[in-house]
Amino acid sequence: MFYFTPDCLTGIEMLDDEHKNLFDILSQIDTLLKNDYLTDRYDNLKSLLSQLEQYADEHFSHEEAYMESICDSELPHQRAQHLFFKDQVSTYLIRNIDDDNEQRRLLIELTEFLAKWLCRHIIGSDLMIGKLPPLEKWMIRENPCEFVDDFLVGNALIDSEHKILFDICDRAFNMAKQGVDNTDIPKIMEILKELKEYTITHFNDEEEYMQSINYSELRIQQRAHQAFIMKLEQIEQYDFTKKTQEEFERVIEFLLNWLINHILYTDKKITKSIN
Repeated sequence: MFYFTPDCLTGIEMLDDEHKNLFDILSQIDTLLKNDYLTDRYDNLKSLLSQLEQYADEHFSHEEAYMESICDSELPHQRAQHLFFKDQVSTYLIRNIDDDNEQRRLLIELTEFLAKWLCRHIIGSDLMIGKLPPLEKWMIRENPCEFVDDFLVGNALIDSEHKILFDICDRAFNMAKQGVDNTDIPKIMEILKELKEYTITHFNDEEEYMQSINYSELRIQQRAHQAFIMKLEQIEQYDFTKKTQEEFERVIEFLLNWLINHILYTDKKITKSIN
C-alpha cells in the first residue's frame, strides 16, 4: 500500500487534497495487481486509467492556475512535467490489455511510474511551489552571487560552505551573462555536477550539526534539502543544446534564488535557536 505522509505536504490545502487522491489511485492499482483471485482485470484497469486521465486534467489545471496567480517562476518547468505525465497516461490508455499477462504487465509499469512520479515530482517540485520569494532585491546588485555578511548564519563551517556554493553559482552566472552556445555545454554540465556534489556534502554537514544541537526543525530542513537535490538532478537531465539563452539564465536564477532564500529564511534560524 502507498500512503500520503506529512513529508508530501505542500501547505497548499487544495493541492495536498488532490495529491492524496493520486496516492489513493496508486493504492488501488497496487491492490488490483496483488489480487490473485481476479482472472480478468480489464474493467478495473480501464476504470483506474480513466481516473488517472481525469486527475491529470483537473489537478494540473488547478496547480498551474495557482502557480500563475502567485507568479511562480517554476511554472514553465511544471507545465513540461505535467505534459510528460499526460502523454504517458495516454500511451497506457491505448495499450492492448485483452489478456491477463498484458494487464499484469501494465499494472506493474503503472505502479513503478506513479511511485517514481510521486517521489520526484511532489517532493522534488511541488514542495517548492510558492516557497521562493522574488529575487529583485538581489538581482539588481552588480554581482548578485557575491557572498555578503547578510548571508552569515554564525557557524564557521556552514558559512564557509555557503560561500563555496555562491562561488560555484557565480561561475555559472558569469557564463550566462556572457552568452552560451553548444561548445559551452560541457562546461555547463561540469558546473552543475560540481554544484550538486558539493551541495550534497554541505547538506550532510549541516544536518549533522543540526542533529548535534537537537534542532527542532531538522526534519523540515531535510525535506527542503531533499527537494533541492532532486531539482538539481532534474536540471542535470536537461538538454541544454535545445535551451535558449533566456532559459539557461532562468535555471541559474532559480538556483541562486533557492540558495539565497534558504539561507536567509531557513538556515539563519538554526543558530538563532541556540542563542
